[in-house]
Amino acid sequence: MDKKYYILTFGCQANERDSETLAGILQKTGYVPAAELFDADIILFNTCCIREKAENKVLSQVGELKELKAEKPDLIIGICGCMVQQEKMAEKIHRRAPHVDLIFGTHNLDQLPELIKKLEETKTPQTQILADLQEIKEDLPTVREVPFKARVNITYGCNNFCTYCIVPYVRGREKSREPQYILKEIKDLVADGVVEVMLLGQNVNSYGKTFDPPVTFAHLLEQVNAIEGLKRIRYLTSHPRDFNVDLIKTISGLAKVCPHFHLPLQSGSNKILQKMNRGYTREHYRELVETVREYVPSASITTDIIVGFPGETDEDFQDTIELVKELRFDSAFTFIYSARTGTPAAKMKDQIPLAVKKSRLQQLMQVQNEISLAINSQLEGQVVEVLVDGCSKKDQAILEGRTATNKTVLFAGSKELIGKFVDVEITDPQTWVLKGKLK
Repeated sequence: MDKKYYILTFGCQANERDSETLAGILQKTGYVPAAELFDADIILFNTCCIREKAENKVLSQVGELKELKAEKPDLIIGICGCMVQQEKMAEKIHRRAPHVDLIFGTHNLDQLPELIKKLEETKTPQTQILADLQEIKEDLPTVREVPFKARVNITYGCNNFCTYCIVPYVRGREKSREPQYILKEIKDLVADGVVEVMLLGQNVNSYGKTFDPPVTFAHLLEQVNAIEGLKRIRYLTSHPRDFNVDLIKTISGLAKVCPHFHLPLQSGSNKILQKMNRGYTREHYRELVETVREYVPSASITTDIIVGFPGETDEDFQDTIELVKELRFDSAFTFIYSARTGTPAAKMKDQIPLAVKKSRLQQLMQVQNEISLAINSQLEGQVVEVLVDGCSKKDQAILEGRTATNKTVLFAGSKELIGKFVDVEITDPQTWVLKGKLK
């Protein structure tokens, strides 16, 4: 009988994409997906370390598998991803969870079959963690979550070193994939039924800078836009430091690039932005948003904001609130600052008390929710094109999909519509979702 695998994924889209690669590698090795964790012969935890909470959750869930491991001695338990790239993390895992068999990092996913083989031959745990990505491995097998959408890496790693962020330390230095490999992958995906791609990178705007001659992200988008059969192009994430007017103009002329700009602000205070090492000011950010709205009037603009960064005064926080009110984002991912060991911000003085951070978060969320509802309310009665992703988790009779502007739409319809584009009239716009009916 085929051996079964089960992968638990924590964190961002990059981790989700890595899990697709892990699934592809395991299936190529002869494994099949398990319906339940307890049925698996190998369980992999693909981890995140952006926040300590995610790290503790992984260690807790791994600890709960100790009894299962005792019942099934041949069960392989592995931990991979960003968390294990941290200094001395492997030793910590071995101490807290000696029943873990495999530990490997973000830079050597392709070595999984070799690690499994060594484990089975030696009957001893295997650890393999590379400090940085030696070379980009092309043509690794992949198992996608859905047949009509795909994530495509265009860069790996990050060179920005925001003072609060652990990513450059666990994902390594930024490296861009050669455009010919990206274009070939997307063409193959389209031939396999994909209609929407998400181009992934910690900072997509800095794509291709190291090539000789350099290749800009704008030029890459033009080439992807020319691929026949592809309907939608998304990308994540843009960094305001490298976002510019030329890129905005290019996007405005590309029909397949979705008019959705996710542009992390993080703070509306110039003092805090400098302490974060973000590389731009609130004035520069405002100009970017104004330029987007000039060239792409139909665009939605979303953002990320951190409250309670070390040294953030009431005045700094009010700078953020005022800029949010002025720029009127369609939505915002809002976070309380969480210190991560190994980052400069974790050592900064003037750490903000948790109660203050929670209060500021609630104030910010209230302001943003009012703005989101007001913007969405303007869509009542309008007809929008939706790519149907699947059924709502809360109600299988309700379908869920996204507009080109990345707004979630819920409506009644047949499951046969999953993977198709449909027109939906918005009848009940809400803060987080749009409810409607098929036209």
